Amino acid sequence: MDPVELLHMSVFSQSFSPCGRFLAAGNNYGEIALFSLSAALSPDATALSQKPVLTFTAHEGPIFSLLSTDCFLLSTGNGEISAWSWTELIKKNVKPLWTKRPNYKSSLEIPEINSMTVQSRDNSLVIGGGDNNVHILDLEHGVFKSVLQGHTDYVHCVSVREREAEILSGSEDGAVRIWDSRTGQCVHCIEVYKYELCGGGPSLSLWHLRSLSPTSIFPLTGCQRQAAFHQDMILAAGDGAFVSHCRLGGEVKAQIPCSLQSVNTLQLNANSAEHQVLTVAGSSDHIDVFTNLSYKAFSLSF
Repeated sequence: MDPVELLHMSVFSQSFSPCGRFLAAGNNYGEIALFSLSAALSPDATALSQKPVLTFTAHEGPIFSLLSTDCFLLSTGNGEISAWSWTELIKKNVKPLWTKRPNYKSSLEIPEINSMTVQSRDNSLVIGGGDNNVHILDLEHGVFKSVLQGHTDYVHCVSVREREAEILSGSEDGAVRIWDSRTGQCVHCIEVYKYELCGGGPSLSLWHLRSLSPTSIFPLTGCQRQAAFHQDMILAAGDGAFVSHCRLGGEVKAQIPCSLQSVNTLQLNANSAEHQVLTVAGSSDHIDVFTNLSYKAFSLSF
Protein backbone atom coordinates (compact mmCIF):
# COMPACT_ATOMS: atom_id res chain seq x y z
CA MET A 1 0.00 0.00 0.00
CA ASP A 2 1.36 3.42 -0.89
CA PRO A 3 2.22 5.92 1.89
CA VAL A 4 -0.63 8.28 0.93
CA GLU A 5 -3.21 5.49 1.34
CA LEU A 6 -1.69 4.57 4.71
CA LEU A 7 -1.91 8.21 5.76
CA HIS A 8 -5.65 8.30 4.97
CA MET A 9 -6.48 4.90 6.42
CA SER A 10 -9.25 4.46 8.98
CA VAL A 11 -10.00 1.22 10.80
CA PHE A 12 -13.76 0.85 11.31
CA SER A 13 -14.19 -2.66 12.70
CA GLN A 14 -12.51 -5.43 14.70
CA SER A 15 -13.30 -8.95 15.84
CA PHE A 16 -11.36 -11.59 17.79
CA SER A 17 -11.19 -15.18 16.59
CA PRO A 18 -13.22 -17.76 18.57
CA CYS A 19 -9.95 -19.10 20.08
CA GLY A 20 -8.93 -15.53 21.06
CA ARG A 21 -5.46 -15.85 19.48
CA PHE A 22 -6.16 -13.70 16.40
CA LEU A 23 -7.61 -10.26 15.73
CA ALA A 24 -9.30 -9.30 12.45
CA ALA A 25 -9.56 -5.59 11.56
CA GLY A 26 -11.41 -3.97 8.64
CA ASN A 27 -10.49 -0.64 7.02
CA ASN A 28 -11.92 2.04 4.70
CA TYR A 29 -10.32 0.38 1.64
CA GLY A 30 -12.30 -2.86 2.02
CA GLU A 31 -9.32 -4.77 3.41
CA ILE A 32 -9.23 -7.18 6.33
CA ALA A 33 -5.96 -7.69 8.22
CA LEU A 34 -5.39 -10.66 10.50
CA PHE A 35 -3.00 -10.22 13.44
CA SER A 36 -1.56 -12.95 15.65
CA LEU A 37 -2.09 -11.83 19.26
CA SER A 38 -0.06 -14.78 20.54
CA ALA A 39 2.93 -13.56 18.49
CA ALA A 40 2.45 -9.87 19.38
CA LEU A 41 2.09 -10.63 23.12
CA SER A 42 4.99 -13.10 23.22
CA PRO A 43 8.10 -12.13 25.27
CA ASP A 44 10.07 -12.69 22.04
CA ALA A 45 7.88 -10.31 19.98
CA THR A 46 9.62 -8.19 17.34
CA ALA A 47 8.35 -5.30 15.17
CA LEU A 48 7.26 -7.94 12.65
CA SER A 49 4.99 -9.55 15.27
CA GLN A 50 2.93 -6.34 15.23
CA LYS A 51 2.24 -6.60 11.49
CA PRO A 52 -0.58 -8.68 9.94
CA VAL A 53 -0.02 -12.36 9.21
CA LEU A 54 -2.53 -11.90 6.36
CA THR A 55 -4.12 -8.93 4.56
CA PHE A 56 -6.72 -9.33 1.81
CA THR A 57 -9.37 -7.29 0.00
CA ALA A 58 -12.77 -8.55 1.14
CA HIS A 59 -15.15 -5.88 -0.22
CA GLU A 60 -15.22 -2.93 -2.58
CA GLY A 61 -16.27 -0.42 0.08
CA PRO A 62 -15.32 0.25 3.72
CA ILE A 63 -15.79 -2.59 6.21
CA PHE A 64 -17.97 -1.02 8.88
CA SER A 65 -18.67 -4.24 10.77
CA LEU A 66 -16.89 -7.52 11.60
CA LEU A 67 -18.33 -10.27 13.77
CA SER A 68 -17.10 -13.72 14.80
CA THR A 69 -19.28 -16.76 15.43
CA ASP A 70 -18.01 -20.15 16.65
CA CYS A 71 -16.56 -20.93 13.19
CA PHE A 72 -16.92 -17.91 10.94
CA LEU A 73 -15.79 -14.36 10.51
CA LEU A 74 -18.62 -12.24 9.07
CA SER A 75 -17.77 -9.00 7.27
CA THR A 76 -19.88 -6.25 5.73
CA GLY A 77 -19.03 -3.90 2.89
CA ASN A 78 -20.77 -2.33 -0.08
CA GLY A 79 -24.24 -3.45 1.03
CA GLU A 80 -23.32 -7.13 1.38
CA ILE A 81 -22.30 -9.65 4.03
CA SER A 82 -19.60 -12.28 3.48
CA ALA A 83 -18.72 -15.28 5.63
CA TRP A 84 -15.15 -16.60 5.96
CA SER A 85 -13.99 -19.74 7.72
CA TRP A 86 -11.66 -18.89 10.64
CA THR A 87 -9.87 -22.23 10.15
CA GLU A 88 -9.16 -21.37 6.50
CA LEU A 89 -8.15 -17.75 7.22
CA ILE A 90 -5.60 -18.93 9.78
CA LYS A 91 -4.21 -21.19 7.01
CA LYS A 92 -4.18 -18.06 4.76
CA ASN A 93 -6.92 -19.33 2.45
CA VAL A 94 -9.11 -16.36 1.56
CA LYS A 95 -12.22 -17.59 -0.19
CA PRO A 96 -15.62 -16.48 1.14
CA LEU A 97 -17.99 -19.33 2.04
CA TRP A 98 -20.91 -17.15 0.93
CA THR A 99 -21.86 -13.55 0.19
CA LYS A 100 -25.41 -12.29 0.70
CA ARG A 101 -27.19 -9.02 0.14
CA PRO A 102 -30.38 -7.96 1.97
CA ASN A 103 -33.49 -7.35 -0.12
CA TYR A 104 -33.17 -3.62 -0.72
CA LYS A 105 -36.09 -1.62 -2.14
CA SER A 106 -34.10 -0.45 -5.14
CA SER A 107 -31.42 -2.35 -7.01
CA LEU A 108 -29.62 0.97 -7.55
CA GLU A 109 -29.07 1.79 -3.90
CA ILE A 110 -26.13 0.24 -2.11
CA PRO A 111 -26.69 1.10 1.57
CA GLU A 112 -23.79 0.50 3.91
CA ILE A 113 -24.19 -2.08 6.67
CA ASN A 114 -23.10 -0.49 9.94
CA SER A 115 -23.68 -3.16 12.54
CA MET A 116 -24.58 -6.81 13.05
CA THR A 117 -25.06 -9.20 15.92
CA VAL A 118 -26.04 -12.87 16.29
CA GLN A 119 -29.30 -13.87 17.94
CA SER A 120 -28.50 -17.34 19.27
CA ARG A 121 -32.07 -18.38 20.20
CA ASP A 122 -32.88 -18.92 16.51
CA ASN A 123 -29.37 -18.76 14.96
CA SER A 124 -30.09 -15.57 13.05
CA LEU A 125 -28.01 -12.55 12.12
CA VAL A 126 -29.43 -9.11 12.93
CA ILE A 127 -28.19 -6.42 10.51
CA GLY A 128 -28.59 -2.62 10.69
CA GLY A 129 -27.65 -0.28 7.89
CA GLY A 130 -28.15 2.58 5.52
CA ASP A 131 -31.64 1.72 4.22
CA ASN A 132 -33.15 2.63 7.67
CA ASN A 133 -34.17 -1.00 8.25
CA VAL A 134 -33.11 -3.93 10.42
CA HIS A 135 -32.75 -7.14 8.38
CA ILE A 136 -32.83 -10.64 9.87
CA LEU A 137 -30.82 -13.38 8.13
CA ASP A 138 -31.53 -17.03 8.99
CA LEU A 139 -27.96 -18.39 9.25
CA GLU A 140 -29.05 -22.01 9.05
CA HIS A 141 -30.90 -21.71 5.73
CA GLY A 142 -29.09 -18.65 4.37
CA VAL A 143 -32.24 -16.63 3.70
CA PHE A 144 -33.41 -13.21 4.85
CA LYS A 145 -36.56 -13.96 6.80
CA SER A 146 -37.80 -10.55 7.97
CA VAL A 147 -37.31 -6.78 7.89
CA LEU A 148 -37.99 -4.53 10.89
CA GLN A 149 -39.24 -1.17 9.60
CA GLY A 150 -39.81 2.01 11.58
CA HIS A 151 -36.62 4.08 11.66
CA THR A 152 -36.61 7.17 9.42
CA ASP A 153 -32.82 7.40 9.01
CA TYR A 154 -29.92 4.97 8.81
CA VAL A 155 -29.35 2.44 11.59
CA HIS A 156 -26.00 2.81 13.39
CA CYS A 157 -26.09 -0.12 15.79
CA VAL A 158 -28.01 -3.25 16.75
CA SER A 159 -28.01 -5.37 19.89
CA VAL A 160 -30.02 -8.27 21.31
CA ARG A 161 -31.46 -9.15 24.72
CA GLU A 162 -31.70 -12.92 24.40
CA ARG A 163 -33.65 -13.59 27.61
CA GLU A 164 -36.31 -11.01 26.77
CA ALA A 165 -36.39 -12.01 23.06
CA GLU A 166 -35.75 -8.38 22.12
CA ILE A 167 -33.73 -6.64 19.43
CA LEU A 168 -32.55 -3.05 19.98
CA SER A 169 -31.59 -0.68 17.19
CA GLY A 170 -30.14 2.85 17.38
CA SER A 171 -30.55 5.22 14.46
CA GLU A 172 -29.47 8.59 13.07
CA ASP A 173 -33.14 9.59 13.55
CA GLY A 174 -32.35 10.03 17.27
CA ALA A 175 -34.37 7.02 18.43
CA VAL A 176 -33.66 3.62 19.94
CA ARG A 177 -36.29 1.07 18.98
CA ILE A 178 -36.96 -2.12 20.93
CA TRP A 179 -38.44 -4.94 18.85
CA ASP A 180 -40.07 -8.23 19.84
CA SER A 181 -37.89 -10.69 17.92
CA ARG A 182 -40.69 -13.29 17.79
CA THR A 183 -43.26 -11.04 16.10
CA GLY A 184 -41.03 -8.39 14.49
CA GLN A 185 -43.16 -5.66 16.08
CA CYS A 186 -41.67 -2.53 17.63
CA VAL A 187 -42.69 -2.62 21.30
CA HIS A 188 -40.96 0.58 22.48
CA CYS A 189 -39.41 3.63 20.88
CA ILE A 190 -37.10 5.74 23.04
CA GLU A 191 -36.78 9.16 21.43
CA VAL A 192 -33.46 9.99 23.04
CA TYR A 193 -33.20 13.42 21.39
CA LYS A 194 -36.38 14.61 23.18
CA TYR A 195 -34.85 14.37 26.63
CA GLU A 196 -33.51 17.59 28.12
CA LEU A 197 -30.76 15.51 29.69
CA CYS A 198 -29.30 14.70 26.30
CA GLY A 199 -29.76 18.14 24.75
CA GLY A 200 -27.01 20.39 23.47
CA GLY A 201 -25.41 17.91 21.10
CA PRO A 202 -24.73 14.19 21.29
CA SER A 203 -24.07 12.79 24.75
CA LEU A 204 -23.32 9.37 26.11
CA SER A 205 -26.14 8.38 28.45
CA LEU A 206 -27.19 5.28 30.41
CA TRP A 207 -30.83 4.20 30.32
CA HIS A 208 -32.95 1.98 32.54
CA LEU A 209 -34.77 -0.38 30.19
CA ARG A 210 -37.67 -1.22 32.48
CA SER A 211 -38.68 2.40 33.06
CA LEU A 212 -37.31 3.55 29.65
CA SER A 213 -35.75 6.56 31.33
CA PRO A 214 -32.18 7.94 31.50
CA THR A 215 -30.28 7.28 34.73
CA SER A 216 -26.87 8.87 33.98
CA ILE A 217 -25.34 11.27 31.52
CA PHE A 218 -21.59 11.30 31.08
CA PRO A 219 -19.76 14.65 30.84
CA LEU A 220 -17.72 13.70 27.78
CA THR A 221 -17.05 16.14 24.96
CA GLY A 222 -17.51 15.21 21.31
CA CYS A 223 -19.22 12.26 19.73
CA GLN A 224 -18.77 8.88 21.47
CA ARG A 225 -18.76 6.22 18.75
CA GLN A 226 -18.46 3.10 20.86
CA ALA A 227 -19.21 2.10 24.43
CA ALA A 228 -18.89 -1.25 26.19
CA PHE A 229 -19.76 -2.49 29.66
CA HIS A 230 -16.76 -3.91 31.49
CA GLN A 231 -17.09 -5.12 35.10
CA ASP A 232 -18.54 -2.17 37.04
CA MET A 233 -17.82 0.51 34.45
CA ILE A 234 -18.38 1.65 30.87
CA LEU A 235 -15.49 2.06 28.42
CA ALA A 236 -16.24 4.77 25.86
CA ALA A 237 -14.34 6.26 22.92
CA GLY A 238 -14.91 8.58 19.97
CA ASP A 239 -13.65 12.10 19.28
CA GLY A 240 -10.40 12.56 21.19
CA ALA A 241 -7.16 10.62 21.67
CA PHE A 242 -8.28 8.62 24.71
CA VAL A 243 -10.52 5.89 26.11
CA SER A 244 -12.81 7.05 28.92
CA HIS A 245 -13.50 4.87 31.96
CA CYS A 246 -16.92 5.83 33.31
CA ARG A 247 -18.71 4.75 36.48
CA LEU A 248 -22.37 3.73 36.05
CA GLY A 249 -23.40 6.70 38.19
CA GLY A 250 -22.16 9.16 35.55
CA GLU A 251 -18.68 10.01 36.83
CA VAL A 252 -15.68 9.83 34.48
CA LYS A 253 -13.10 7.89 36.48
CA ALA A 254 -10.17 8.16 34.03
CA GLN A 255 -9.23 9.02 30.46
CA ILE A 256 -6.45 6.78 29.14
CA PRO A 257 -4.40 8.21 26.24
CA CYS A 258 -4.18 6.36 22.93
CA SER A 259 -2.28 7.11 19.72
CA LEU A 260 -5.39 7.92 17.62
CA GLN A 261 -6.94 11.36 17.21
CA SER A 262 -10.36 9.78 16.85
CA VAL A 263 -11.59 6.27 17.77
CA ASN A 264 -14.10 4.23 15.73
CA THR A 265 -13.96 0.87 17.49
CA LEU A 266 -12.92 -0.70 20.79
CA GLN A 267 -12.99 -4.41 21.44
CA LEU A 268 -12.38 -6.53 24.54
CA ASN A 269 -11.04 -10.04 24.01
CA ALA A 270 -13.13 -12.25 26.25
CA ASN A 271 -12.38 -15.40 24.18
CA SER A 272 -9.01 -16.18 25.75
CA ALA A 273 -7.76 -15.88 29.33
CA GLU A 274 -4.21 -15.89 27.99
CA HIS A 275 -4.74 -13.03 25.53
CA GLN A 276 -7.07 -10.71 27.43
CA VAL A 277 -6.58 -7.33 25.81
CA LEU A 278 -8.49 -4.21 24.83
CA THR A 279 -7.87 -3.12 21.23
CA VAL A 280 -8.67 0.40 20.05
CA ALA A 281 -8.72 1.59 16.42
CA GLY A 282 -9.83 4.58 14.36
CA SER A 283 -8.32 7.39 12.30
CA SER A 284 -5.01 5.66 11.57
CA ASP A 285 -3.45 2.45 10.27
CA HIS A 286 -2.52 1.66 13.90
CA ILE A 287 -4.48 -0.43 16.41
CA ASP A 288 -3.58 0.26 20.04
CA VAL A 289 -3.34 -2.75 22.34
CA PHE A 290 -3.96 -2.39 26.09
CA THR A 291 -2.86 -5.40 28.13
CA ASN A 292 -3.87 -3.47 31.22
CA LEU A 293 -6.79 -1.05 30.91
CA SER A 294 -4.78 1.79 32.42
CA TYR A 295 -2.14 2.16 29.69
CA LYS A 296 -1.38 1.35 26.05
CA ALA A 297 1.20 -1.45 25.76
CA PHE A 298 1.95 -1.26 22.00
CA SER A 299 0.31 -0.81 18.58
CA LEU A 300 -0.37 -3.21 15.76
CA SER A 301 -0.30 -1.71 12.25
CA PHE A 302 -1.60 -2.56 8.76
